[in-house]
Amino acid sequence: MRRNLPLFFAFFCGVLVIISEFIPHRPFSLMITTLQDWFMIISGFAILLGQISLFQSNLSKIKQKESGWIFYLAGLASFCIMFIVGMLWGTQEYAGILGHCINVQAALGSKPFDYLFDYAFMPLSATMFSLLAFFIASAAYRAFIIRSFESNLLMITAVIVILGRTSFGGMLTAWIPENYKFWHLPNLSDFIMEFPNSAAQRAIMISAALGIIGSSLRIILGIERSYLGSDK
Repeated sequence: MRRNLPLFFAFFCGVLVIISEFIPHRPFSLMITTLQDWFMIISGFAILLGQISLFQSNLSKIKQKESGWIFYLAGLASFCIMFIVGMLWGTQEYAGILGHCINVQAALGSKPFDYLFDYAFMPLSATMFSLLAFFIASAAYRAFIIRSFESNLLMITAVIVILGRTSFGGMLTAWIPENYKFWHLPNLSDFIMEFPNSAAQRAIMISAALGIIGSSLRIILGIERSYLGSDK
C-alpha cells in the first residue's frame, strides 16, 4: 500500500495533465490550477529540505577535514550570510524582519542581500563562465582534429563561421564579384547559422522532447520507480 499509493497518484496526476492539454475547460482547467498550486507548495518544502541537506553535508565534511574542506567552509559561510541578510532586511521588493532598513540602503545603495548578489555573486559567476571559455576552447580544439569526413566537415564549417563573424573574413572574400556574393564569408556564415544550424538545433529539441515524453510515460505507467527510492 505504501508503494502502490504513490504510483496511483503519479498515474492519476499524469493522465489528468495530459487530458487538460487537449481539453482546456472545466473541470480540468480548475483541477490543473489546483495541482500547480500544490506543486508550488511541495517545491517550497523540497527547497527547504535541500537546504538542510546541503548544510548537514557541508558541516560533516568540514568536521572530518576532508580534502578541500576549506571550500565547503566557504560555501557554508556564504549560504549563512545570504540567508541571514535576506531574513533580516529582505530584498528590494520585499521587507525582512527588520523592515526595509532605509539607513542601510542609503549607505550601500541597495539592501544587503541585493548588494551581495550584484557585487559578489554576479562577478564570481562572470569569472566562472569566463574560465569555462578556456575549457570550451580546449574541447573545440580536440573536436576539430581532422580524423574523418565528419570531423573535416566540422572543421571547415567552424572556420567559415568564425571568419565570417570578423572583419578579416569580409576582407578575404571582398574580391569575389557581387554576382557571387553568396560566397562572401559573412554571407556564407549567416547562411550556415540560419539554415543548417537551425535545422540541427530543431532536431536536437525534437529528440529531447521525445525523450521527455518517453520518461514521462515510464513514470505514469509505473515502469520507472526510482523516485520512490528503489527501482523495484
